[in-house]
Amino acid sequence: MLARVWAPHAANIVCVAAVGGVEQRLPMQLGDDGWWSGPELVHGANYGYEVDGDGPWPDPRSAAQPDGVHALSRVFDTGLHRWTDSEWTGVDALGSVFYELHIGAFTPQGTLDAAAAQLPALKSIGVDIVELMPVAPFPGRHGWGYDGVALFGVHQSYGGPAALQRFVDAAHRAGLGVCLDVVYNHLGPDGNYLSKFGPYFTDVHHTPWGWAVNLDQPDADGMRRFVCDNALRWFSEFHIDCLRLDAVHELKDDSPQHVLAQLSDEVATLADRIGRPLSLVAESDLNDDVMVTPTAQGGYGMTAQWNDDVHHALHSYLTGERHGYYTDFGSVEALDKVYREVFWHNGTYSPFRDANWGKPVDPARDRRRFVVCASNHDQVGNRAIGDRPSTTLTAGAQAASLAFILLSPFTPMLFMGEEYGETRPFMFFTDHDEPLGSAVSEGRMSEFGGHGWEELYGHEIHVPDPQDRITFLRSKLGDGVAAEGSEHDALRTWELQLMALRPRIQPRDRWDAHPPGVSESSPRVVTMHGPLAVHANLSEDAVTIDTTNVVATFGEVTVDADGRAVLEPDAIVVEAP
Repeated sequence: MLARVWAPHAANIVCVAAVGGVEQRLPMQLGDDGWWSGPELVHGANYGYEVDGDGPWPDPRSAAQPDGVHALSRVFDTGLHRWTDSEWTGVDALGSVFYELHIGAFTPQGTLDAAAAQLPALKSIGVDIVELMPVAPFPGRHGWGYDGVALFGVHQSYGGPAALQRFVDAAHRAGLGVCLDVVYNHLGPDGNYLSKFGPYFTDVHHTPWGWAVNLDQPDADGMRRFVCDNALRWFSEFHIDCLRLDAVHELKDDSPQHVLAQLSDEVATLADRIGRPLSLVAESDLNDDVMVTPTAQGGYGMTAQWNDDVHHALHSYLTGERHGYYTDFGSVEALDKVYREVFWHNGTYSPFRDANWGKPVDPARDRRRFVVCASNHDQVGNRAIGDRPSTTLTAGAQAASLAFILLSPFTPMLFMGEEYGETRPFMFFTDHDEPLGSAVSEGRMSEFGGHGWEELYGHEIHVPDPQDRITFLRSKLGDGVAAEGSEHDALRTWELQLMALRPRIQPRDRWDAHPPGVSESSPRVVTMHGPLAVHANLSEDAVTIDTTNVVATFGEVTVDADGRAVLEPDAIVVEAP
């Protein structure tokens, strides 16, 4: 590898390399574009950069940090892996079933290799794309990964970059695509040395994490290339199929071409060159389909975007929760609107934000461009005790939740364990050194002190300490995918039935012929209308409905010769009208 680093305002850069236990100080030369070039470094060599006499600091584009985020980087030659996926033609993210998982918590071992062993099981339950929470190196051994600092690398406790290549190869052999969660809106703070090299950040804009990344101020091209080159590398050198971009609304960019549009165009060019689809999925809080509007039409060109409004409407309807941002949701009218119009707030007033929010979605917009879920790492892990809906919902309500997501007009996503009703919590966990560790713990306790959580749970709660290793261990699934013969078999069987029905809702134009929506015929008897109708009896009494062609049932259901179906409490019927 040729030692190269962007440091446009540095007067002197020295590459400090350790080969065979011998430290070498190697001079570097500045080019016209702000890039310094130096010696060739061999695979496995440890190295860093001394900037104007300070350091050495890790490489901003480090592929590996085997000794932690504060130590020297290590050269990793991505070309050494012998790929076996030459017949892999890629996967279209639109309409695929995503499955979000955390590498550290998905298996007892908490490694990419251990997770790879579970891939055939995920394929067998109908998953199309496995979505990995961030794998970039971060402080400590375990964490969510959204405080990563070496964005070109792979966390060492997960197995490092070679393990990610093996994981993707195994996924493709199993017929699965891989989506990687990447965080471009902030880094760190612990171990973030980018500002030692150049103007990667700006105080002109601010985010919840402090300074914004520099995308539109002087020397912004350095950070813009950092983002785009990072994404292109995952696609080309690790054969990733899709990237999920974290909180893109915090990418503050007033330049003529937004960095997301630039990234979309560059990814499209790469996809054409390598001959397989490459997807970008944005997490956006803006309720604006500019994210998925083509760049040629002035949009940002994302393949799809997360839609939290569907989650909020479904969760608050099923659970009855109305605290925090759920205060805007909860009614069947909200659930109906998000299925018909995508966003609940599409230019309407939001009491939670105390402002008008969002904009209407183009009625012709392909609904598969919106990724929806009933659970994800945020919505579970950011609760006071990390409890899943499965801990309070009845089996029928969980089954209804799966049906409303998997048979919706949108692109569905499951959160690890949801398919069988996992009840282990998924909590917020960190492994920071002091004093940051104590600050994180105290901040977590303070954050949840005044949100009415004890009123919600109906009893006194103990907010788990994110720094306590037990918090991490309690968040593990244990077996990755639940074993056959478990107490979760009914829900697992139901999930398989729903997956088998998914081809009936394709192609999208069938939703145009049968507009989706949701109605409540009586208290807690709710129907999702579409090519497949889902009738869920969440009340305490049996109900009778007229059906035409029942294709799946959950719970106690009796259908007579005339098509009248009696649904006992917690029962569900799916019909193909």
